[in-house]
Amino acid sequence: MCVETKKQQAGEIFIDEMDPTFLFIWKGTRQKGMKASEYRSHDFLEIAYIFSGEGKYRIEDTIYTVQEGDLLIINPGDRHQSLNCPEAETPSTEFFVGFSDIRIAGCKDNFLPLPDGQHILHTTGELRQRLLRICSAMEAENAVRRQGRYFMMKAYLMQMLLLVIRERCEPMERPVGCAFESASKKYVVEQIMNYIEDHYSEKISLDQIAENMYLSPFYISRIFKSETGNAPIRYLINIRLEKAKELLEGGYEGSIQEVAAQVGYDDAYHFSKLFKKRYGISPSQARHGWVDTSRENIRR
Repeated sequence: MCVETKKQQAGEIFIDEMDPTFLFIWKGTRQKGMKASEYRSHDFLEIAYIFSGEGKYRIEDTIYTVQEGDLLIINPGDRHQSLNCPEAETPSTEFFVGFSDIRIAGCKDNFLPLPDGQHILHTTGELRQRLLRICSAMEAENAVRRQGRYFMMKAYLMQMLLLVIRERCEPMERPVGCAFESASKKYVVEQIMNYIEDHYSEKISLDQIAENMYLSPFYISRIFKSETGNAPIRYLINIRLEKAKELLEGGYEGSIQEVAAQVGYDDAYHFSKLFKKRYGISPSQARHGWVDTSRENIRR
């Protein structure tokens, strides 16, 4: 079992080695009327993502009800079995991954820390969707069995593990007197800025930015604000408004609705409110001001 330190109790997990050996995947549906599986344990790790439905599991004499989006963590030696769940409207469809060879600080080899001592991690939102996509990709990769299949499965497994671990961690504090963490943060912030500047005209959100960076929304929001003083979405708004101002001052002849669409806004009224709050004048006034200034320059 894990030897929990104060840091681990606070939610921090430190990876000593992340080079897992991929063993297998299994996907199946627990149909109504099926008998309970054998109460067993094994010497490798298993994690299981619940695709849909509802089911029951017995793990170390505790009965857990599982449903769509739940993740089961079964460490080596944990006795477990699936149980019949006749009250479930939809039987659970489960995706199991077996693996070994990971090391988490403060834990025995091949053990994953359990969330609050429980074997079930309830996922929501973006994490749930990303885990679903990874499991689906593993299933598809396993089906085609192309060259390099093992390494693709291992890569998907590493993504899965890191997503779960990162979700349970807050960003590590920068050690006093060490600049490496700061440099890493600056690099991440630069990548976020580059992404925003390349995609400002599209419909993007904090979740999309985080997914593109393979980081959690909480993490990128925190480090971006610590490095720039602004939230990522505020930076996006500023970029959009600056681009709109450039269009208006550059003589763009499209309507205000078209200007808004050019910089990523569907709602021209909302765009105009943001623009006026930032620059003190409406987009129309900004355009007229450019025209008036141009005429004044011509007369001179």
